[in-house]
Amino acid sequence: MSELHAVTDAAEPVSAASPAITRATDILQALLLICVVGWVLDLPRRVFGTSFYTEQLLAVCLGLALAISFINSKFKQAWIGWSCAAAAIAICGYIAVRYEPLTVSIASLPIEGILGSAVLILLVLEATRRSAGGVLVIIILVISAYVFIGPHMPGDFATRAVSPERMLVYLGLDTNGMIGNILSVAVLIVVPFTLMGQVLGRTGGAAYFADLAMSAMGNYRGGAAKIAVFGSALFGTISGAAVSNVVAVGVVTIPLMSRSGFTPTRAAAIEAVGSTGGQLMPPVMGAAAFIMAEFLQVPYAAVVTAAVIPAILYYAALFIHVDLEAAKHRIGAAKVENAPKLRDVVASGWHFPIPIAFLISTLIWPEYFQIPIERAAIYSTAMLIVLSMTFGYRGSRVTPREMVRAVLDTGRAALDIILIGAAAGMVVGALNISGISFGLTLQLIAISGENLFLLLFLTAVISIILGMGMPTVSVYVLTASLLAPSIIKLGVSPMAAHMYVMYFGMLSMITPPVAIAAYAAANIARVPGWNTGWSAVVVGWSTFFIPFLFVTEPSMLMNGSWESIAWNLTRNILGIVVGTAGIVGFAFGPLNLPLRLAFGAAALAILIPPHIFAGADLLDWFGLTGAVVVLAVNWMQARALRKQGKVEAVAATPY
Repeated sequence: MSELHAVTDAAEPVSAASPAITRATDILQALLLICVVGWVLDLPRRVFGTSFYTEQLLAVCLGLALAISFINSKFKQAWIGWSCAAAAIAICGYIAVRYEPLTVSIASLPIEGILGSAVLILLVLEATRRSAGGVLVIIILVISAYVFIGPHMPGDFATRAVSPERMLVYLGLDTNGMIGNILSVAVLIVVPFTLMGQVLGRTGGAAYFADLAMSAMGNYRGGAAKIAVFGSALFGTISGAAVSNVVAVGVVTIPLMSRSGFTPTRAAAIEAVGSTGGQLMPPVMGAAAFIMAEFLQVPYAAVVTAAVIPAILYYAALFIHVDLEAAKHRIGAAKVENAPKLRDVVASGWHFPIPIAFLISTLIWPEYFQIPIERAAIYSTAMLIVLSMTFGYRGSRVTPREMVRAVLDTGRAALDIILIGAAAGMVVGALNISGISFGLTLQLIAISGENLFLLLFLTAVISIILGMGMPTVSVYVLTASLLAPSIIKLGVSPMAAHMYVMYFGMLSMITPPVAIAAYAAANIARVPGWNTGWSAVVVGWSTFFIPFLFVTEPSMLMNGSWESIAWNLTRNILGIVVGTAGIVGFAFGPLNLPLRLAFGAAALAILIPPHIFAGADLLDWFGLTGAVVVLAVNWMQARALRKQGKVEAVAATPY
């Protein structure tokens, strides 16, 4: 689900609309799911002995998604929405039926292809604007305008000349345009995983994860915040959308943190940072991860494997922060009445991990199962439905009617990603046909003076700026097309470069001025979003260092010996611990200003990648030695203060 859409009306029930809209939406959602599930299970060939082009399916699904979007849009005149929906279905249906002759004659620019593409592009842009906001649409229009201005620009800024007719047909009908690889990933991979997430949430899976987090973490110091961290990480394994994670988990954890002693602003910031990291959490991650696998032409399991250590570092950093902050402010266990016990949660929800374990197994051992990931998601969903309707959760079972509703609502939940996939295809198409990305790569390398660190810094800033107000998948498509090639040119591996730009695009969710996840959490906490965004930057300070680590250290992406992986992981976690202590002002005990600066200096020396410049490896050892020294000094200070009775004990176990 789009992060933007989830802030406002993703949770709005279809039943709130008129009966005609409700019926039409349900029919369209059912058709969309039948098309996707049928294609994933290869039913046309197995049952009917018929084969189609993938692009025909994509055209049908895009038409259905556009129709759902326009029917449910709030037009002043209802007939406008219905007319747009009818036009979308008619055009996409025509493309699906006439796809082969259209593609054969595409070079001659047939008038039907030009007019149909023009109308379809306008419909996609308008639906995307209504669904995911206007930022992506503006960027598409700017890039499209540059396609025609570029041929008249000097030097490396010049692009290939393209006629308007050729541009329209290329974006509308070519496999490198709207009905291409990105839309294919959105429809054929993301929709099945969205279906799994919808069913898991409706059958008690979301409650199971929340109860698991509460029972596992609630009794420790800062328990409420640790529930938020653990719960967001668990929920992130099935939901890669930051704001959806905030909405699902934050409604419980943010008030709980506020009651426990965290300020409402800090509570919202902690949840925003925790929910944003869900896009890194295997096995599902976010939609951008599936598109990354397509960009890199690698199995999705390779992306999941590369994301393991960045995800561990991300949540370890957040966990350490909330623990030290709870220790500093003497915040104890979570204040929860009738909190579930861990053994009761596990006993009642033992069946939920089974489909997830099956899904993970198909990713880890593809040569054994030989099941495509999208089909594995469908099989896992079927297992989940059977198990949940048989056993229920904590005495409650979902009814067949509720299950049907959960399945149907997948269409609405996946709507935004389908529209964004089509819009992102236009971005890639415009860049490919004009050669803009090649010129930008040369310019970025020239500006950075071929200095990798400077190029990484520029890329990080641009990624965060591009991400203002856009879902992560949109940011990733832009940055992967515009920025990642320049990093690869300087010798960085494609996986590291793409993970880097995706990571910083993701961090735009918590970075002001337009920090979507922070604003969603602030809305729950009823505090200013601006303050929450800056508080989230402080809470998640180390996450801005982590991408630099895996660009220069292949072992951070699980590429190397186990010894180097373990050593670099341990070393960087120590740097995060020391740096977080300096930020919070507490380690074993309170830190005065000089000691905080010493902690910060030691952390910086550790976290600077040892191979980023000459002498950085020596700096790393200075940092490690300094960390041991400052931790020892603070431990002795805290011990002395406790003996003097000047430091109160925290009324909970540390971890």
